Amino acid sequence: MIELRHITKRFAGASGSVEALRDVSLGIAAGEIFGVIGRSGAGKSTLIRCINLLERPTEGSVIVAGRDLTQLKSSELRAARRDIGMIFQHFNLLSARSVFDNVALPLELRGESRAVIRAKVEPLLELVGLADKADRYPAQLSGGQKQRVGIARALATDPKVLLCDEATSALDPETTEQILALIKDIRDRLKLTVVLITHEMAVVKEIADRVAVMEQGRVIEQGATFDVFTRPQHATTRSFVADLIGFALPPALERRIAADPDHAGAGLWRILFTGPHADEPVIAALSRNLNIDLNILHGRIDEIQGRPFGVMVVQARGSEAQLAAARKFLLSRQLHVEDLNHVVRPDRIAV
Repeated sequence: MIELRHITKRFAGASGSVEALRDVSLGIAAGEIFGVIGRSGAGKSTLIRCINLLERPTEGSVIVAGRDLTQLKSSELRAARRDIGMIFQHFNLLSARSVFDNVALPLELRGESRAVIRAKVEPLLELVGLADKADRYPAQLSGGQKQRVGIARALATDPKVLLCDEATSALDPETTEQILALIKDIRDRLKLTVVLITHEMAVVKEIADRVAVMEQGRVIEQGATFDVFTRPQHATTRSFVADLIGFALPPALERRIAADPDHAGAGLWRILFTGPHADEPVIAALSRNLNIDLNILHGRIDEIQGRPFGVMVVQARGSEAQLAAARKFLLSRQLHVEDLNHVVRPDRIAV
């Protein structure tokens, strides 16, 4: 549905050209929710604005539904943009217009009759849960309601693609959850392709089918959301997911392990529970079958894209042969085992 080919975007700066995007290539399938995550300045906002050519790439091609937007004439590009709706972090509503008239604006600009506009706007307000707010003004709405107006307005031209530019970052957690559920529901009902940019990994985890991680204008990692969360390859990605899914050891736990005089003689493992055995009692089976002492120090169980996932840090005590057999047992269950002894050396722990 969307293909970005070698996109580079340069801006003129006081001391020369600044590259906001550097040779970015992405493919986004029809009907999926694709997340783009990165810290401030990573280039994600520039990237999403290149998809509808609000920012024209310096180099590269933007192909949407089989058309290279960078090659279209102005009139053709205006028509193509009707297939691409966009919602914004700060809603961008017109304060002097009612909810109904804010949603109607794209249709008015297209020259539609009042009857056609009403026939389109009223079902959209019903879809986003604002049928009873048609005559209200933005100042009378909560943040979540304003974003619902923005979503309805973005859908007014029957787009095939919905771009979400930090659509939930101005909202509280409960409202964020509601808006994300609405976006997912709309995707399913209207068969849209959704591109969602954010700096919050929890947002990606909630609804994205796939995700790309950006840093300094480049895509440094991309893949299925479950895979990126459970097996992050790049240090930046690991830092994004560390706290959210339990990769990071609490500092107090690190200090306690390092101070343990028996620490050096024990196996300190981070076990990732994924795959078909993720919800089986493997720890109990391991201790029972191999007669090994396991001390569970830290753990978290979660679900990503409907698939179970867990992280557990254990201290395993036994002979060298027993520890080797234990690792082999875990690996046979398709669980990933990472040695953490080097992480908690006393000389690495901050006091």
